[in-house]
Amino acid sequence: MEKKPKYKRVLLKLSGEALAGENNYGIDAKVLENLAEEIKEIHDLGVEVAIVVGGGNIFRGVQGKDLQIDKATSDYMGMLATVINALALQSALEKKGIPTRVQTAIEMNQIAEPYIRRKAIRHLEKGRIVIFAAGTGNPFFTTDTAAALRAAEINADILLKATKVDGIYDKDPSKNKDAKKYTKISYKEALEKDLKVMDSTAFALCKEQKIPILVFSIKEKGNLKRAILGENVGTYVEEK
Repeated sequence: MEKKPKYKRVLLKLSGEALAGENNYGIDAKVLENLAEEIKEIHDLGVEVAIVVGGGNIFRGVQGKDLQIDKATSDYMGMLATVINALALQSALEKKGIPTRVQTAIEMNQIAEPYIRRKAIRHLEKGRIVIFAAGTGNPFFTTDTAAALRAAEINADILLKATKVDGIYDKDPSKNKDAKKYTKISYKEALEKDLKVMDSTAFALCKEQKIPILVFSIKEKGNLKRAILGENVGTYVEEK
């Protein structure tokens, strides 16, 4: 008998870099296909899935500095990049027969719905996957903050932060072989140790709203489903 999901409604944060795979730029077709398959697995379990996608595989706000573009403008360019990723992910999911809606924080009615909280919740209740694009719609805020904000607005049970690293470490594991991985950590500890779970605005919002965060690797096949079933993957952040 298959285990039941631990969570009813989740907010999955996907970085733009996750869509690029081993490339530094753009969308890797195989990675997109695999991601859609992983998301389908949890959708088939009856889990309500909302997604916030980043845009770093196409344009990062920090690039604007090199191009001598002001910060607000480069952040808006980054928001548009997230819309491209959201449409690609929508297409991949719908090819697998999953009804999907893209909602954008900046109105662009020809290609997506504007973000409306009640409408997003209704979509989730009807079994549709909702992809939130264009961040918060404001410059100076990251897609991590957008993920925390949307998780709070839709009353998500957990924020799943899918990364290229398999959890939170006390120091950078790519540079330190003796880096120690946490399986569980409190918001307070993570903040005090400056562990860079996500940016401080996003983290503070999750702490205030008591939204647990699970940081895990999306590179390992089946990890998303294991996370949904409550298995020990990644690092769990909550109030102790």
